[in-house]
Amino acid sequence: MIYQLPKLWALLVMFTSCDTGKLNVIADLPLGLEEASAVEMVSGSDLLWTIEDAGNDNYIFGFNTDGKMKKRIKIANAKNRDWEDLTSDAYGNLYIGDFGNNSKKRDHFTIYKVSGFEKGETNAERIDFDLPKKVKPEDFEAFFLLNGHFYIFSKENKSSILIKVPNTIGKHTAELVTDFNLEGKHHKITSADISENGKTIVLLNHDKLWKITDFEGDKFFKGNVEELKFEHSSQKEGICFKNDHTVYITDEKNKSEGGNLYTFSLK
Repeated sequence: MIYQLPKLWALLVMFTSCDTGKLNVIADLPLGLEEASAVEMVSGSDLLWTIEDAGNDNYIFGFNTDGKMKKRIKIANAKNRDWEDLTSDAYGNLYIGDFGNNSKKRDHFTIYKVSGFEKGETNAERIDFDLPKKVKPEDFEAFFLLNGHFYIFSKENKSSILIKVPNTIGKHTAELVTDFNLEGKHHKITSADISENGKTIVLLNHDKLWKITDFEGDKFFKGNVEELKFEHSSQKEGICFKNDHTVYITDEKNKSEGGNLYTFSLK
C-alpha cells in the first residue's frame, strides 16, 4: 500500500484545489481576523492591510502574504461604526470607508485618512459627507480613489448608485454620479479597486467580480463591463490589485470555510 501514497496525495491536492474554483489560495488570514472586511496595498509598505467591520474595534491590521500578522494599529480618534472598505493613494496614505448602512437609517458618513504605520497607535484625519438631497440612504461597502475623488458604490441587488466625494479634509455633500444595474442575479458589490494605471476597475461579489475597462472619465458603466466568475462562493469582502492583471481577494471566516487570502487572474 505504501506505493499508492503519492497517488493518493496527488488526488487530495487536486480535489482540494478544486474547492476554490478559479481562485488560488495564498494563505490563511491571521488568527483572530474573523471578519476581514477589506484588503489593500499601500505605497511604501510591504504588507497587506485589512479592517474588521461593525461591532469590532478601531484597528487596522497589516499582514504578509504568508498570513502572518505583523502590525496591529489602533486609530485612537476613530470609531468603528461600520468600517467596510479600504483604499490608498500614491503618497502612502490609507483611507477607511466608514459608510456601512445595513439598516439604511444612517445619513452621515466618514472616511478616515491614516498615515504613519510605525507605532501601535495613531490618529486619523476625517472626511465627512452627507448624501445629496433626494438621494435616500443606502448601504455602501465599496470604494476607490481616482483623480482626487472617492468613488463609492452602493450594495444592492437591483438598482445601485455611484456617488463621489472629494479627497479633502472636512465636511462635504456627495455628488450622485449615476445609478446603474449590473446584468444577471446576485450583484451586491462588497469591495472595489482600480488598477495603478487607472485603466481597470474591479467590483467584488461573493461568487464573481466585474472587470470594467475602456471607460472615459467617471462614465465607468459606459465602458466594457465583463463578468468573471470564480466558480466558488463565500463571503468575499476585500479586493485590491496585486498588479495590473492580478487581484488579491479575502473572505470572512465561516466555521471551517473561508478566512483566506486568494489571488485571481483577470486575463
